[in-house]
Amino acid sequence: MRKLSTIKIGANLKQIRKSNGYTQEKLAESIEVSVRYISDIEQDRAKPSYEVLIRICNLFQVTLDQVFSEYLKAKENKSLEYSLAGYDKLTEEDKKTIEHLIIYFNKK
Repeated sequence: MRKLSTIKIGANLKQIRKSNGYTQEKLAESIEVSVRYISDIEQDRAKPSYEVLIRICNLFQVTLDQVFSEYLKAKENKSLEYSLAGYDKLTEEDKKTIEHLIIYFNKK
């Protein structure tokens, strides 16, 4: 576990944003902050306020433990959750394709 003074969550937030199909501009508009602020957060040049973190978590339906997962003692593999974070926003056709791929790979 890293020292608490060096917590960097920018990459996690970027991954969550991208997995939901959001650009920095769309995210900034959705949570009412500047694009520059989002960029600075994702590059760990700025730390998001609690209010901004809550807005991001609510928008993408993720929890704070997912954002801070690498710093928490209770470890779980969150990569699958990040990957599936935007699943509910896919078209039915895309969901069926994913289901077929899962069935295919599980047979191997």
